[in-house]
Amino acid sequence: MNRWLAAALALPALVACGVARGERAVVVPHTRSVRLSGKQAEWARQGLLGVQFGRAAAIPAQAGPASGGLHEVAWLAPTGGDEGKWRLVQLQSSPAAVSAAVDPATGQVELRQGATPILRYNRKTVDPTPSLPGISEPNRIYARPRSDYIDPLYGPSGEAMTRDLPVDHPHHRGIYWAWPETQFGAEMGDLHALQRVWARPAEPMALASGPVYAEVRADSLWMWEDKEPIVRETAAIRAYRGVGGARTLDLTFTLLALKEGVSIARRGTAHYGGLNLRMNEVADQRITFHTDGQGAHPRMAWGDLSGRFAGSASAAGLTVFQIEANPCYPGDWVQYPELNWFQPTFPSANMRWPLSTEKPLTLRFRLWVHPGATPDEETLRALWAAANGR
Repeated sequence: MNRWLAAALALPALVACGVARGERAVVVPHTRSVRLSGKQAEWARQGLLGVQFGRAAAIPAQAGPASGGLHEVAWLAPTGGDEGKWRLVQLQSSPAAVSAAVDPATGQVELRQGATPILRYNRKTVDPTPSLPGISEPNRIYARPRSDYIDPLYGPSGEAMTRDLPVDHPHHRGIYWAWPETQFGAEMGDLHALQRVWARPAEPMALASGPVYAEVRADSLWMWEDKEPIVRETAAIRAYRGVGGARTLDLTFTLLALKEGVSIARRGTAHYGGLNLRMNEVADQRITFHTDGQGAHPRMAWGDLSGRFAGSASAAGLTVFQIEANPCYPGDWVQYPELNWFQPTFPSANMRWPLSTEKPLTLRFRLWVHPGATPDEETLRALWAAANGR
């Protein structure tokens, strides 16, 4: 029996034990592009699609929309080993779905596993007015209406891991993708600090739910002076079913300029900018970064912030894995421990990245919510490899 098949057979035990006990094989998403038969497509519509390796018990699979006649089929299984031969089969019963739905009260998109919240994608513009009394007068210029960000992201014990509208930096907004130097022609705006340019919701938006993952894919327009659209952004946020207290999230951002002369850069072109992570108050905080040297192959890059969030008695953390297909890979790491804030930067230092009106810029990241303190390097190397399809 090969190593992967043995791990697949042991999946129920891994689910029960999770990663807190130090297993080397952790559960990660696997995807394949497949041409589904009519029968298999019907299984997928019914939530009964499964994947089977050898004689092992079938596990749930989920098919995304067709593209060029192929469907992306995803499932969750342990890392490592040779996958061997596999086939798509029909499950006997439909597993409970991981869901994405619009909250009718707020208009925001909620991702859940059963009744347990995973995250909220704030698609609709959030009014900061209720928070203004606690924000100093000089800082209120940054307490602007905001949209197109993740907050809260929930941890293994249901704790809120991220923070929106902190009084020290009220433009910080959980997990958000923004650049402090957003240039349009000869003018400079600040998408990061919500000055002169804002991301506002636009159509289309699509939601997906299923036994393996939930996803929101939504367009936003970057509005210059909140009036003129200069960039169309598509954000895809996918949350996989949690296993043993750990959960994988995949983020994909696509940027297409609608006007000539739009570029993005880090603060002063050398400091912060890109995927920003403002975490909640955390006790025993530890921030660690890893980037292999230039001669390494593959060259891996990840960062982790761990501790006890929002008064939780249990440690947890968030790991960010950079994807080597991103331009300027690997991005520099930046941290502000006093703000519970860290990020992988884009673009490279001392450059401005021009956004094209013809060829979109795509940036991808994988996030891993985990129980316990900072994971060991062997686990993180395996997770980076899985995120990068190695």
